[in-house]
Amino acid sequence: MKNLARGFVSAFALFGIAVPMSAQDRVEGTIQADIVSQYIWRGQDLGDASLQPTLGLAYKGVSLTAWGSMGLSDPTDTKELDLTLAYKIGGLNIGVTDYWFNTPNDRYFDYAAHSTSHVLEANIGYDFGPVAVQWYTNFAGQDGLDKDGHRAYSSYFELSAPFRLAGCQWTGTVGAVPYATSFYAEAGGFAVTNVSLRATKDLRVTESFSLPLFAAVSANPSTGKAYLAFGLTLRP
Repeated sequence: MKNLARGFVSAFALFGIAVPMSAQDRVEGTIQADIVSQYIWRGQDLGDASLQPTLGLAYKGVSLTAWGSMGLSDPTDTKELDLTLAYKIGGLNIGVTDYWFNTPNDRYFDYAAHSTSHVLEANIGYDFGPVAVQWYTNFAGQDGLDKDGHRAYSSYFELSAPFRLAGCQWTGTVGAVPYATSFYAEAGGFAVTNVSLRATKDLRVTESFSLPLFAAVSANPSTGKAYLAFGLTLRP
């Protein structure tokens, strides 16, 4: 499953992870859509080629973002709608995301504990500049279970480092699950689930229009799987 609007505006793109918008003095809107060759989120394969739109508003560090995903090549891929309320001040960011999937229950407004398809997640993070750290924990909804069959309060944390090289913007990420949960590919305890390297580059189409392209290679050491995904962003 997937962290909203999991980010949180552009992570949505390839990994579904959201990063809050920066502080601004006027209301700003975001309308964009990513087309990805494969939907990879925190080291998990969530679908084939997908369309992932984003709609957001932000004002003075507060952002409200809607993010979605729907399969393009496989109509049976899970459809997703995430809503994220976030706040950023300086390097600190906090947020709450409501993830919804059309399985096992395709009724959006069903929040009953034992039948809902919603997952509610809280996050906190800090951007130190060269390195950023994020922590995510599910606190309600369709969470995973621990080894004893109890709610796991499934968590995930990651370190990321941006840098420029060869005309591209790169981000290296290492993410891990701290304790046992069935939410993250049956993690039986501490497990490194995401090691990835992503590059972004603008393709100039005209003097006034550029098309952002991105690609990421990622591996999940806990499952022994690796992925290479490509995408592009469409926005006004």
